[in-house]
Parts: sequence; C-alpha cells; structure tokens
Amino acid sequence: MTKARPIAIVTGGARRVGRAICRRFHDAGFDVLFTYRSSKDDAEALASELSAAGSAARAIACDLGDLNDVERLGAQLAQWCEYVDALVHCASTYESSPLGSLNAERALHQYTVNALSPLLLTRRLAPALARSSLPSGGSVVCMCDIHAMGRPRRDFSAYSMSKAALIEMVRSLARDLAPDIRVNGVAPGVVAFPESGFESDPEMQAAYISRVPLRRSGTPQEAAETVHWLATSAGYITGEIVRLDGGRWLA
Repeated sequence: MTKARPIAIVTGGARRVGRAICRRFHDAGFDVLFTYRSSKDDAEALASELSAAGSAARAIACDLGDLNDVERLGAQLAQWCEYVDALVHCASTYESSPLGSLNAERALHQYTVNALSPLLLTRRLAPALARSSLPSGGSVVCMCDIHAMGRPRRDFSAYSMSKAALIEMVRSLARDLAPDIRVNGVAPGVVAFPESGFESDPEMQAAYISRVPLRRSGTPQEAAETVHWLATSAGYITGEIVRLDGGRWLA
C-alpha cells in the first residue's frame, strides 16, 4: 500500500456490489484490498484493473465461513496495514431456511459469514482504523438488509437472524469504538437481484418492485456511493443503518 493514500478493505469485493464498492473507493483515491472466496478470476481481473488505473490493489482469498481462515486474514491485514481508513463488510451468504428442512450446520454457516466474521475482523483491525488520518476518522460500514429490520421474509429465518446480529453489531461497536472509529450500516432492499434461484425469475422481481415506491431496484453503484459517503463524508454519523430501498420500507 502507498503511504500517502488512504486504504479501504472490502470483504467480498470481486463481484456485484462488492466490486462496485472497490471501484468507488479507487475513484476516490484509495488503495484497495479486497477478499474473495471462489471468484478468483474476477478478483484478479479487478485487482489488475485498479492497479493499472493508479491504485495499489490486492485480492486476498479467504473463506469467511472458516474462522481459522478469518483469524489468518485479520492477522495478515493487521501486519500489512499500519493504518486503515475504511473497512467494508460486504461479503454475505444468502440462502433460504424453511423450518421443515432447517439444518443447524447451514444456519451456523450463515451466522459465521454474515455476523461473526465481521466482528472478528473489526476487532483485529480496530487499532489500524484508529490510526486513520481522514478528517472523519476510521470507519466501518456493514452491508445489512431491510428484511432483518422488521420486514421478515418467509423461509429466511436463519439468514434474517444473522443479518439482525450484524445490525446489532453496528450499534454495539459504534459505542465501543467511539470516538476514534465510526460504525454504520447500509440496508438495501434490492440493489442486485440474485443470479440464480427463484428470485432470479423476472416475474418474482416484478412483484417485488411493484411494492417499491420508486418502482425500480437499486444498483450496485448506488450502494457503493452510499457506503463511500458513510465512510468519508458522514463525520457526525455513527451507529446508524441507512435504508437504501427506494421506499420499500414504507410499502
């Protein structure tokens, strides 16, 4: 990483929303480190793209469902980075869990990826975040979900519980890490529909959008803009969850 440039770390940065977040921080002059699990080709292509365009960028393989791998990643990042300016928890696992087929192992996997790994990585990187020289200080931003905030969906109890834990992490760490580090969340309705499963069906997507007052889904770029704003410009905001849902919460 380049000493004179701010540093952003993004989990799940190789594709979709995470990729847009990495590009947004790059455009703002950050060096970017990001993790991926299985999308090696996409990750390497993004790292090459950002490096060619002026950022120091690095893709790091990590399975956030494996706590030993998470601890390895945290120690590695803490060693590499004297300071960190933004830590974005974007990586997520999303799967249904009807009660009739609920599996303890899969439910625990969702909790590990969506809540426990972000907590452990934040613990590891808190000293580096406290050394940020940004005017607004170091910042943690978590990608949450409006459907874990009182708008539950059928057959997604394990996922919703894991994201609700992440939301409570935002509020708890906002107190624990103040005043040096701010902690906030972005809660989309939909900014990128799943690429497979029933939610990839155009009819299902149209039905969801019909309940959105703005009558469209959001975009990965809009999510990235909101994350960047919270991390760099919202200097007097901490412990908040910004709903990025086109008004879906109201409908």
